Amino acid sequence: MKELLEYILKSITGSEDFKVEEMHPEENIVNFEVLANPDIIGLIIGKEGKTIKNIRKILSIKATKEKVAVNINVSPSS
Repeated sequence: MKELLEYILKSITGSEDFKVEEMHPEENIVNFEVLANPDIIGLIIGKEGKTIKNIRKILSIKATKEKVAVNINVSPSS
């Protein structure tokens, strides 16, 4: 699932200036932390958050097949 998220982000931003960290705090939940350059965060989130919502929908389809839940957080990298 991490590879799918990275592919989507590369396609949307046209850049590899981000890092995706995968965390498993619980057995059935996968959390992704996207650390991105502040210049491309707007592209990832989109107007009114529409882009990130659609990314979450795409990943939730794969997550349903794997019987897990998925969360995505976007933060500026330092």
